[in-house]
Amino acid sequence: MSSRSQRKLALTVAALAALALAIVAAGCGSSSSSSTSASGGGVYGGSTSTTKAPAGSGAAVATVSVANNPKLGKILVDSKGNTLYYFEKDKKGGTSSACSGACAQLWPPYTTSGSPKAQSAAKASLLGTIKRSDGTTQVTYNGWPLYTYQADTAPGQTTGEDIKSFGASWYVLTPAGSKPAGE
Repeated sequence: MSSRSQRKLALTVAALAALALAIVAAGCGSSSSSSTSASGGGVYGGSTSTTKAPAGSGAAVATVSVANNPKLGKILVDSKGNTLYYFEKDKKGGTSSACSGACAQLWPPYTTSGSPKAQSAAKASLLGTIKRSDGTTQVTYNGWPLYTYQADTAPGQTTGEDIKSFGASWYVLTPAGSKPAGE
């Protein structure tokens, strides 16, 4: 096994372990009905996100921007600079997501309360949405539903790039709506 594969496996195992601990802690926590949802992008290490807000709850309109990554070039990010990914198990241009349950806990769908907005070099013509089974609206780009990744703990991290998880591979997207060259 290559060192890159070993690193990806270790990151996936660590992320799954953190997810399991979070689920156990949530089950043992208080019964408060407060929400940590707020406007913004993806969930990373407990930061706030629009991804968990129920439809119509006042979640913010999602923004898709472009950032320059030293290894991958120009990639899509949310309004906080968190990397956005696509899942190869999803059908490009489809009307549903193949990621729910535990998958959506580790790879939170990037959701919106209205029409998503493009900034910088992101193309508004490639933005769209799909309805998820829970009633939320997920942002798409070039027909691919977008997700964040729990193991990315800071803006700009791409630890989910080229990881096989939940039956298929995950990749960042370029402003053209494809995976980076060489992937």
